[in-house]
Amino acid sequence: MAAVDDAPVGLVADVVRFSWVDGPGNRFAVFLQGCNLDCLACHNPHTMPRRTPLARAVTVDQLLGEVRPLTPFLSGVTVSGGEATLQAPFVAAWFAAVRDEPTTARLTRLLDSNGCAEDATWDLLLPVTDGVMLDLKALDVATHRELTGLGNAQVLASLDRLVAARRLVEVRLLVVPGHNDSKAALRRTGDYLARHAPGVAVRVIGFRPHGVRAAARNIPAPTEAERAAYGAWVSESVGPQLVTVV
Repeated sequence: MAAVDDAPVGLVADVVRFSWVDGPGNRFAVFLQGCNLDCLACHNPHTMPRRTPLARAVTVDQLLGEVRPLTPFLSGVTVSGGEATLQAPFVAAWFAAVRDEPTTARLTRLLDSNGCAEDATWDLLLPVTDGVMLDLKALDVATHRELTGLGNAQVLASLDRLVAARRLVEVRLLVVPGHNDSKAALRRTGDYLARHAPGVAVRVIGFRPHGVRAAARNIPAPTEAERAAYGAWVSESVGPQLVTVV
């Protein structure tokens, strides 16, 4: 992220003007460039590098200008990535602008994050953020490292911080066959979420190979029955009313 005349400038990989999969309702979704994880099963691998000639630098005013005429058709805005918290000053300024602009003030402001962010980052973002959708790649540390290249201590700390701040609106579990899809692992994850994030919605996402990096293209997509089983195992502790399987 750069800065021009003290105004934060975001490095944007892509914008989806009408999205139904990046939070509730019809949303203006901004995908920022750069990630601090190296996920095997990333479905947006082009957003992983911190810099790329394909990304564009965007000011808050420019992005607000893009969303303003679409507001009557939107429920809210979502910032994803990559990892949105890596450009926290830009996200905070963008969310504040959406909140303070009369024509966009009604739009909810959501963040999709892998949770690898320090307390100082959440201090900056939470005052202007309505909710966070948190990706939990694996509860087991070794499996998390296998899937992402890093451990999960900071992710779990972020989960607790977001619950305490009442900003955690959804936990997203990407289930990758052969890695984090065992009954025991998903039951443990459900137990953990029932204790640490009671009442929070959980989205169980079956891996799809479409668009992934080369290293993951031979991983099979789970069947509909397998995805249903994943959801059932998590639901045993969390409760079926809170679990969505996709």
